[in-house]
Amino acid sequence: MPSLTDGEIRRALKEVEQTGKQLSLVDGEGHGTGRLVLVMKPMPTRVTADWMAQQWRDRKRIKKKLGSYPSMPLSKAREVFNRDLAGMIQRGRSIKIAGDTRPGTVADLFEAYVAHLKEAGKPSWKEAEKGLNKIADTLGRNRPARDIEPDEITALIRPIYERGKRSMADHVRSYIRSAYSWGLKSEHDYRSASARRFRLVYNPAAGIPTEPKKVGTRWLDEDEFLRLYRWLECPDTPVHPPYTRAVRILMLTGQRVEEIARLHVDQWDAKERIIDWSKTKNGKPHAIPVPTIAAELIESIKPNVHGWFFPSATDPSKAVSHGTLYSFMWRQRDREVIPLVTNRDLRRTWKTLAGKAGLSKEIRDRLQNHTLQDVSSKSYDRWNYMPEKRTAMAKWDKFVRAILVKRRMKAAA
Repeated sequence: MPSLTDGEIRRALKEVEQTGKQLSLVDGEGHGTGRLVLVMKPMPTRVTADWMAQQWRDRKRIKKKLGSYPSMPLSKAREVFNRDLAGMIQRGRSIKIAGDTRPGTVADLFEAYVAHLKEAGKPSWKEAEKGLNKIADTLGRNRPARDIEPDEITALIRPIYERGKRSMADHVRSYIRSAYSWGLKSEHDYRSASARRFRLVYNPAAGIPTEPKKVGTRWLDEDEFLRLYRWLECPDTPVHPPYTRAVRILMLTGQRVEEIARLHVDQWDAKERIIDWSKTKNGKPHAIPVPTIAAELIESIKPNVHGWFFPSATDPSKAVSHGTLYSFMWRQRDREVIPLVTNRDLRRTWKTLAGKAGLSKEIRDRLQNHTLQDVSSKSYDRWNYMPEKRTAMAKWDKFVRAILVKRRMKAAA
C-alpha cells in the first residue's frame, strides 16, 4: 500500500463529513505487525481525525493514540511512529508501554528534578529552580542532557569562583551534580513521572571538587546569650516583631532555623506544649516539648490568618524565610548592638549551654533531631523518649531563667 498524502487526507475528511461514516486511512505498507492509521469519525458539529499506532499481538489488535490531525501533521505522525514505535513493534513488544524515545534535554532534566523536589516537599525547590534556570540558559536548554561535558561545567563555575563568589560557585556545582544524580537514579525508576528518559551514562559534575566547608565553632557564652535575648525583647530600632520572636524561639529550643521560621499552627500542640513536625531537614519527623519560657512566648503569639506564627513582612501568606532572618540578624551585627553571631550559631549555643545545664549528649541530640541509628529512632513515635525530653527541657528552662534573673540582679546592682 502506497504512503498517504495530504491530498488524500483532505478528500477523505470531506467524504466522512458528507457520508457520516467512519473511515480509516493506513500509511505505508505495514502489514500484520503494525501500522500508522488515521481514524476519522463523524461528530455532530465536526469530523475528528486521530493518529493511531496499530499493532497485532497474540492475535489481538492493540491501538495507541499519537495525536490529532491537523495539529499533528502527517510528517510529524510518521516521525513519532518510526522513532518511538516501529522498533518496539518489530521486537514484538507492546506499544502500550512505549514513550518518547528522544534523550531528554538539559531543560527536561532540570525541570523534572525540580518537580521531584517539589513533590517530595523539599523547601529548597524554589532556590533550585531559580539556580537551574540560569544554568540551563548557559549550557543550552535544548541540548541533550547526556551531551554535557565536565569541562563545560568547570567553565561555567570558574568565572563565579574568580569573582570571589566561592559559596555561589559551590551552589552551582551542587545544583548540577544533584540534578544529574537524580537523573541517573530515575532512569529506570518505574515510580518516576518524568515524560522523558535521559540516557545518561555518567554525572558530569561528579568529579568536580566541592568547596571545603568551614565548620562553625562560634557559640555564645551566658553574658552574650543574655545580651542578645534582651535586645530581641526590646530592640532599639523598628523591627518586624515576628522576626525577633522567631530568633528567641531558636535560642530557647535549639532547633533548625528553617523549622522554626516555618512554624505553623498545625504543628503546635498547645495542650501538651509540644511542637510536632511531620517532616524536617533530615527527612525524619520530630517532636519536642518546649521549655516553659518558650511555651509562654509561643502562647503570647496570635498566628495570622494563614496559620503562620512568624509570617513574612512582605507576604503574610508565607512564613518568613531563613534568608530573611539571616539578613535581619546580620544588620544588627553590623550595628554592633548584638554579639557577633549567626542563626546557625544559636543552635550550637543551645547545644553547648544545655550541656552546661546538665543535659546529656544523647538527649541533646534527640532534642535537636540529629540522625540516630538505634531502632527506636528509625521509626517515628511522637512520644518516643518524651518523658526524658520533658525532664531535660525542664532542667534547661531552669538554667535559662537563672541566667536571666542572675544577670538582671547583677545589672541592678
